[in-house]
Amino acid sequence: MARNRKARREYEVLDSWEAGLVLQGTEVKSIRAGNVAFQDSYARAESGEMWLHNLHVAPYEPANRWNHDETRPRKLLLHKDQIRRIVSRAEEKGLTLVPLDLYFRRGRARITLGLCRGRKHRDRREELKRRTMQREAERAMRDRR
Repeated sequence: MARNRKARREYEVLDSWEAGLVLQGTEVKSIRAGNVAFQDSYARAESGEMWLHNLHVAPYEPANRWNHDETRPRKLLLHKDQIRRIVSRAEEKGLTLVPLDLYFRRGRARITLGLCRGRKHRDRREELKRRTMQREAERAMRDRR
């Protein structure tokens, strides 16, 4: 349904987990329509539960007055041992939990959370150079055949 392309560019993804997402009815319809923005969204553990903050789900127009709050915190569904493991790894300096993908599996909303470290500007440049060189090498190999 939605992919956080900016996260993969600005962060180095160290690990990822799939989590369920608690949504209201109008949110589900809006997500299915593709009205989602990941800008500045993150996950955080609060009192033994994981919460997703600042995920913008646009209002579903036909619902008018029964609509949801656009950026409300949404509960993530994970096992307690998964939460403990994620929290222990995320407490390291410079790491954050960023949503990478939002999709439906068997009718249920799922989100992929990534444990990420921010990239510096030079790291992004190096990644771009590496990808360009790899692409050129693949083209050269293809042309030889």
